[in-house]
Amino acid sequence: MLIDTHVHLNADQYDEDLEAVLGRAEEAGVEKMVVVGFDRKTIERTMDLIDRYANIYGVIGWHPVDAVDCTDKDLKWIEELSSHEKIVGIGETGLDYHWDKSPKDVQKEIFRKQIALAKRVKLPIIIHNREATRDCVDILKAEGADEIGGIMHAFSGTSDVADEVIDMNFHVSLGGPVTFKNAQDPKDIAKHVPLDRLLVETDAPFLTPHPYRGKRNEPALVKLVAEKIAELREISYEDLAKQTTENAEALFKI
Repeated sequence: MLIDTHVHLNADQYDEDLEAVLGRAEEAGVEKMVVVGFDRKTIERTMDLIDRYANIYGVIGWHPVDAVDCTDKDLKWIEELSSHEKIVGIGETGLDYHWDKSPKDVQKEIFRKQIALAKRVKLPIIIHNREATRDCVDILKAEGADEIGGIMHAFSGTSDVADEVIDMNFHVSLGGPVTFKNAQDPKDIAKHVPLDRLLVETDAPFLTPHPYRGKRNEPALVKLVAEKIAELREISYEDLAKQTTENAEALFKI
C-alpha cells in the first residue's frame, strides 16, 4: 500500500471525474491521500474532501506565489481550521522566486508566520521551494522549524541540502521527476536519502511521471514513482512502499 503525501484533488481538473480518479488510486494500492489546500478556494475544497472521504486527509496553508494576497485574517482562519482531526499539516508554504507576483520580503514574512502557526498547533509544515533554496533553509533554521519538522515537497535540491534539512527533522518527498529520463538529480536524491526519511507524492495534477508526462497526473500514478525509487535503490517495491507508508503515517499521525 502507498500514501500519496501531496496531491491537489481540490483542483478544477478533477471536477468531472473525481470518483473515477479515486477508484483508480484504490486499484493501484494507494491507501491514503493527503490533499493540500493553499488559498481560500482550495482550502475550502480540502475541508469538504476530508469530510466526505475516509482515506483523504488535509494540509492547509498559503502558497508563496500568492503571499501578497494573504492577510492575518486568512492565517487566523487556517489556524482555526487546523483543529479538525483530519488536518495533518500546515502548508504548502515556503518561497518561490520563479514567479514575481509576490515580492520576496512579503513571501518571507508569510512563510515565517506560517512556521509560527505550525508550531502553535503542533503540526508538521510542508515546504514549497522553487529557486530559493538557501533563503528557505535559512528561514527554517532561524524560526526553529526543527521543533515540528515536516516535508520538503517535490524536493529539487542537492544531496548536501537534503542532509541539512534531514538534520532539521524534515522528510524529503519525491514525485514524477524521478521518473524523467534526463533528470539525474532526483535519481541521485532517491538513492541518497535515508529510507526512513523518504516519502512519495504526485503533486497531481502536475509533474506527471513517465510515460504519461504531458497528461494530467493523478494519485494512482504515485506507484510509478515508488517503483522507480525501488529500482534505483535496488530494493523490492514492497519494501519501499511499506517504509514510505510507515514514514508518512508516523509524520502525519494517521
